[in-house]
Amino acid sequence: MCRKGPQRGFRLVLRAQCRNRKHALRVLDMTGLLDDGVEQDPGTMSMWDCTAAVARTCIAQQQGGTAEPGPGPAPVEVRVDLRVNRASYEFLREALRSGAGSPLRLCCRDLRAEDLPMRNTVALLQLLDAGCLRRVDLRFNNLGLRGLSVIIPHVARFQRLASLRLHYVHGDSRQPSVDGEDNFRYFLAQMGRFTCLRELSMGSSLLSGRLDQLLSTLQSPLESLELAFCALLPEDLRFLARSPHAVHLKKLDLSGNDLSGSQLEPFQGLLQAAAATLLHLELTECQLADAQLLAVLPVLTRCARLRYLGLYGNPLSMAGLKELLRDSVAQAELRTVVHPFPVDCYEGLPWPPPASVLLEASINEEKFARVEAELHQLLLASGRAHVVWTTDIYGRLAADYFSL
Repeated sequence: MCRKGPQRGFRLVLRAQCRNRKHALRVLDMTGLLDDGVEQDPGTMSMWDCTAAVARTCIAQQQGGTAEPGPGPAPVEVRVDLRVNRASYEFLREALRSGAGSPLRLCCRDLRAEDLPMRNTVALLQLLDAGCLRRVDLRFNNLGLRGLSVIIPHVARFQRLASLRLHYVHGDSRQPSVDGEDNFRYFLAQMGRFTCLRELSMGSSLLSGRLDQLLSTLQSPLESLELAFCALLPEDLRFLARSPHAVHLKKLDLSGNDLSGSQLEPFQGLLQAAAATLLHLELTECQLADAQLLAVLPVLTRCARLRYLGLYGNPLSMAGLKELLRDSVAQAELRTVVHPFPVDCYEGLPWPPPASVLLEASINEEKFARVEAELHQLLLASGRAHVVWTTDIYGRLAADYFSL
């Protein structure tokens, strides 16, 4: 996290450098200091405020610096994770543009741009150092396929990029128009330029029947793949199970895809292929009821290295959860299970219940308290009191790929 008042700290660093050039600071690593705002310490800045403060400091140093006799000190390379939105965009762009003559040179490791117009996103990407960036994370930008085709060549120039996250860009590969097809083909061609990509997130991009085209363009196997709410078809899951990516996956997110019908069998095949490596599995709102869970359990429990399992928003009963708890005893590394409120705890629930009902309907608190107590007792009896079983989907941040 970033403590308040970073500008003063930067100025002290620069003064120390000027006084003692023999031992001048060359690198200031501030990566990993930003948080996502969950249970944030009130004594810290938000991730957005930190980015704006760092940018303002760089601008102030450029505008307020005074020349001294002799060669000037080499600029300090400031390694940072940047979070930018409409409010901080101008500061950050100015800081990056003035970097050539500034005593501070921003070197961005991870860029997260949220709700930023396409032209502004492109402008930032053009200013970033191609040798530093390992992640680009674009969120809530409503780019669509046309927007992606504009931005992706600017992203593809970062040859060391390991993580590309495109959340809610609303790309629909199913568009029947000629322009839509041309944009998708161009996007695929640019994706083939990445040589170091290990994580890909395409949440809410409709990829029905097109997953093979997307993944076949990549030069290296992925270790983290997020395909939440992508309307995947059985053939998409079958392709993924047979692809080189499956046997390398550490993290897989299929949230929001219906796995209850014809997708269930290919999903089992995918789990079987990824069983040796999978650490994090997110299956929120996949319409998995007890029957589907019981069918999946034999292969799910073969994922011996699994640490996290997310099942929130699925219509599971207390009996189904107890079966999962008993069978997961073989998974010695399992630490967190985010489970749904059992359907037993709802009143007058329609069947099968839509995900929206499970997420919004009221539960019987007394019944759920008994469920929690029983699950806790089962964990204690099996010697797994350290395993967290919870319905708190917001308090459990998804594991970052780079921390796996």
